[in-house]
Amino acid sequence: MKKAENRDRPIGVFDSGIGGLTVAKAIKAHLPEEQLVYFGDTAHLPYGDKSTAAIQAYAVKICDLLIRQNCKIILIACNSASAAAYELVREYVGSKAQVLNVIDPVVEYVGQKFSDKTVGLIGTKQTVLSNVYKKKIDDLDQGVNLKSLATPLLAPMIEEGFFNNNISESVIQTYLSDPMLNGIEGLILGCTHYPLIKEQITNFYNGQVEVLDASELVAQHVGKVLAQSDIASVRLPGEPHFYVSDYTASFEASTQLFFQQKVNLEHYPLWE
Repeated sequence: MKKAENRDRPIGVFDSGIGGLTVAKAIKAHLPEEQLVYFGDTAHLPYGDKSTAAIQAYAVKICDLLIRQNCKIILIACNSASAAAYELVREYVGSKAQVLNVIDPVVEYVGQKFSDKTVGLIGTKQTVLSNVYKKKIDDLDQGVNLKSLATPLLAPMIEEGFFNNNISESVIQTYLSDPMLNGIEGLILGCTHYPLIKEQITNFYNGQVEVLDASELVAQHVGKVLAQSDIASVRLPGEPHFYVSDYTASFEASTQLFFQQKVNLEHYPLWE
């Protein structure tokens, strides 16, 4: 394939629902010349309480579509799916596209900024129980002490539109007051939904704890990969394309809110 054609190929991004839109929006802001293809697996959200086998099955089906869309990069914009399916997806996709996840850029940042310090992690049950962050952070051997807390109500709460209000305030305060998170200097938002409540989380800590938003770190990482592989687009090849496995009006409204433009959702069921 000619280099110019390679550059014009889109970046594929997928998640269980609206969470990955925080990553897609950050990529769009950081890399405005890149075309995005987004898949929200709204029929199966949230992934956080699904089995590893189920998440792997969804991920492979979604990758089939993104490969057919000729994506040059496939970004798993979901912590639960990154934990459960990254290695399998990388093997499955092979040389057709580069596969990235949302965990590695965060781990790299933590290693650089928090050596010999205590860092908290909040995420879904799937992400926390997988221990993927702990294993990767321990492998860095930087003396980072990770304290993890499963916060299963947060993602469904955000999917239902409950953020920046009294309900989310109450749930957030209850979770963050857990003794497990005592003494932390940084907090990893281990779910791509959580940037939507980042302000409330930051306010809880009165600026005393650095709240790590994966979406920004991931967008920067994607930019680095494009540059290193010499496949960065030099002009915008087309508008973003959005697919969902189950059409919902709320997802369409959220997408339009994120991208500040009219979007057309294409319904693509994973199983007919």
